[in-house]
Amino acid sequence: MPPRYVIRPATAADADAIWAILEPVFRAGETYPVPRDISRADALAYWHSADHAVFVALADAAVVGTYYLRPNHQGGGAHVANCGYATAPQATGRGVARAMCAHSLEEARRRGFTAMQFNFVIASNERAVRLWRSCGFTIVGTLPGVFRHPTRGLVDAYVMHRQL
Repeated sequence: MPPRYVIRPATAADADAIWAILEPVFRAGETYPVPRDISRADALAYWHSADHAVFVALADAAVVGTYYLRPNHQGGGAHVANCGYATAPQATGRGVARAMCAHSLEEARRRGFTAMQFNFVIASNERAVRLWRSCGFTIVGTLPGVFRHPTRGLVDAYVMHRQL
């Protein structure tokens, strides 16, 4: 059984911890379509975009993960949620992403969303694909060769969806 995590809204005081999580993920260039050399300020501005509700996962008071929740689109698509997740390198494989996903699904329901959709899940991120499937998401579309992976070249991305 994975350990329990406290998940709460992020505060300004969490900026350093969030950057410590995002930096290695973004620098690796394997899972997010952001520039690998993105600055700290730009990365935090992206993560904390105006329509993002940002959360952090804590283990023993240390931030070990972060996610954002937002409407997938405006207007007629605003009833569908979208999220982005990142886990601290030292906490991978410990159930942090699963706990954040479960929290985000509940938070999305609480906010009145009726579904959640991930628009760009990199197919070579097999661990994430397995996790999202185990959380009830299905692949509803494949975008062929849309992500330039730093070592694998062009790889597919999936659109994944689930009803809430």
